[in-house]
Amino acid sequence: MGIQERKERERERRRQQIIVAAKRVFSAKGFNKATMEDIAKEAELSPGTIYIYFKNKDELYASLSLRILKHLNIRLEHVKNETFQDHGERIASLKQALYDVYEFDPLILINMFHLQSSETLKNLSPELLAEIKELSRSSLGSMADIFEEGINKGAFIEQHPIALADILWAMFSGIILWEESKRIINKEKDYLKPTLEVAFDIFRQGISAQK
Repeated sequence: MGIQERKERERERRRQQIIVAAKRVFSAKGFNKATMEDIAKEAELSPGTIYIYFKNKDELYASLSLRILKHLNIRLEHVKNETFQDHGERIASLKQALYDVYEFDPLILINMFHLQSSETLKNLSPELLAEIKELSRSSLGSMADIFEEGINKGAFIEQHPIALADILWAMFSGIILWEESKRIINKEKDYLKPTLEVAFDIFRQGISAQK
């Protein structure tokens, strides 16, 4: 292994060390109360080292979304390329894929939903913002491809596939945020999965061409 390759590996290892520490701090304190100094202490690094890798707290916060967006892309590609007997099964598989992404890392997924509707995006480097946008576009594109196939085969109503993808994503993120807000008040009231089951069933019936 060459010197440059070792340096790159060490840089990536240190970057992941910071991201893991940031996740713990954001989970314990929340985004607003957490500081770069808290994250540096958790990572057992100096604050100056943190700023070498991330220019501000917003960028570090947003970087947490990349891993889950990549996982989302992989799951959606699998659903798109899988063979099903009918499109009802494909919608069921799509529902399971999205729920699996939630279970993969609930905290980061919820943070990502908040990020998408906040001013934080304006404070990111052009490179990080471009990567987040590309991964988001790819995810919505995969969902749109699924709907477009169903429309072409006469299984789904003739509506723009990107609009259907946007509606599904808005429904999914809205339910996650709403049910999470209720669970904060009463941890015993965890109705996320049953609510998603009902929502996806209504969505499937709504887009079905066979009424």
